[in-house]
Amino acid sequence: MHMRRFTRLTNAFSKKMENHCHAIALHFVYYNFAKIHKTIRVTPALEAGLTKDVMIIEEIVRLAD
Repeated sequence: MHMRRFTRLTNAFSKKMENHCHAIALHFVYYNFAKIHKTIRVTPALEAGLTKDVMIIEEIVRLAD
């Protein structure tokens, strides 16, 4: 339900497969490294020991470059 790009009824529908893949990759980076989950109270990357701090949106944008 987080990704509206999977439904064609919205304006966010990807017409090109490459754009769709990039959008999914950005979503997964945000979901795992920036979004604090209510049940575990940290990000999944912090819980798994992959990072020491929560990423901010500006860091994710810099990764895209």
